[in-house]
Amino acid sequence: MIRRLAASAALVLLCLAGCDDRSRTEKAPAQASLAAPDQMTAPASPSEGEAAPAPEAMTADIPAAPGAPAYAALYPGAALDQPATTAAGPDGEGGLVTFTTAATPDEVVAFYRTRAEEAGLTSVMGMNQGDARAYGAAGGQAGATNLQVVAAPGAGGETSVQLSWSAGL
Repeated sequence: MIRRLAASAALVLLCLAGCDDRSRTEKAPAQASLAAPDQMTAPASPSEGEAAPAPEAMTADIPAAPGAPAYAALYPGAALDQPATTAAGPDGEGGLVTFTTAATPDEVVAFYRTRAEEAGLTSVMGMNQGDARAYGAAGGQAGATNLQVVAAPGAGGETSVQLSWSAGL
C-alpha cells in the first residue's frame, strides 16, 4: 500500500511539473529543514451521538507546518505520521507532510479542493486510481503557488494522506 501511495504521489508531482513552463537560468539551492516536532494533531472528530459537520464546514486552523499557508492546513482529526518536512527555494517556501485520518479519500480531496479554491488557486489535475485519489491546484506567478494531495485507503480502515505545497513568491 505504501508503494502504491508513493507511486501515486510521484505521478502527481510529475504531472504538475509538466505544467510548469517557466525556464530558469539559475537555480538557488534549497535549504531543507524539519518543522518542530510538536506532535500536532487536528481537532478530534465529534464524540458519539453528536452530528458530524461536513468537512467543508469544519475549521482546520492547524497548519501542516509552522508558517504553512491556509490551504495547507491539516485535515480535521488528522494524525501526523511524522513532522512536516519544509524547504525554501527559488519559488518560495513549501513542504510535505503525511498523516492518517478516518475520512474517506473523496472527503479529503473535497476538503483540500475547497481550501485551494478559497485561496484563489485553480484546479490543474485530478486522478482516481482504484480507491486512491489525487488532486492538484496552482496559482500565483507562473503557478509557483501550488497544492498537491494524494489520499488512499490504508491499514485499519484509515486513509493515508500525503500533502505537499509551495507558498510561491
